[in-house]
Amino acid sequence: MKRIIKISAVILALVMAIGSLCACGNGTSTENPSATEKLVMATNASFPPYEYVDDNGGFAGIDVEIAGLIAEKLGLTLEIQDVDFGSIIGGVQSGKFDIGMAGMTVTDVRLESVNFSTSYAKGIQSIIVPEGSEFKSFDDLSAKADVKIGVQQDTTGDIYITDDLGADHVIQYKTGNDAVQALVTGKVDAVVIDNEPAKSYVASNEGLTILDTAYKEENYAICVAKENTDLLDAINGALAELTADGTIDAIIAKYIAA
Repeated sequence: MKRIIKISAVILALVMAIGSLCACGNGTSTENPSATEKLVMATNASFPPYEYVDDNGGFAGIDVEIAGLIAEKLGLTLEIQDVDFGSIIGGVQSGKFDIGMAGMTVTDVRLESVNFSTSYAKGIQSIIVPEGSEFKSFDDLSAKADVKIGVQQDTTGDIYITDDLGADHVIQYKTGNDAVQALVTGKVDAVVIDNEPAKSYVASNEGLTILDTAYKEENYAICVAKENTDLLDAINGALAELTADGTIDAIIAKYIAA
């Protein structure tokens, strides 16, 4: 039996509890010490500062902290599984994972397979090029007949560039770091990736820079299986509380300088 069915009764009770607490004006839920259920989160931990592996070998980042607080509010134990980005939605669909949280953008195509929570953060797709590059904008890149753009496979950067320039101009890599290393070694002309990871990669790889103009803007949210509406409602309730009391803004500010 899928995990979706396994945790539904627990989540339903917790949704009712959150609703009751909010009606009483209490912005937090109480712990459920007897709860032993897990909230299994699929992520791709190569997306700093949203998710990454820290120096101690543990998971860290904006998504990791927010997910931990959501699990705590729901009386569940958070379990994180680091997987290929492209396998997250399928794993959530099948019930292998309860949620997907990986700086994931809401798109019409993804909404055909899963549902998304309310958005908890905004993202920007940026373009990384070598310092001194002839390319100063996306238009410069698109004007080059044989341009090659590196992307992390199955991300929105991959989708956008493929739509704008065509698959012949896109080189897909398993991780954002792999795409950046291809840029460092001259295998691609540029890399398209979310702005915050882009800043981390540029800081750790000498000779790279981010173009001034944003390529695309988007919203991040948590994906949940279509049939798991109880869990989705519970997550949205927890996110509403964490937003209202300023916790999410504080977590983002901890990792991203204003």
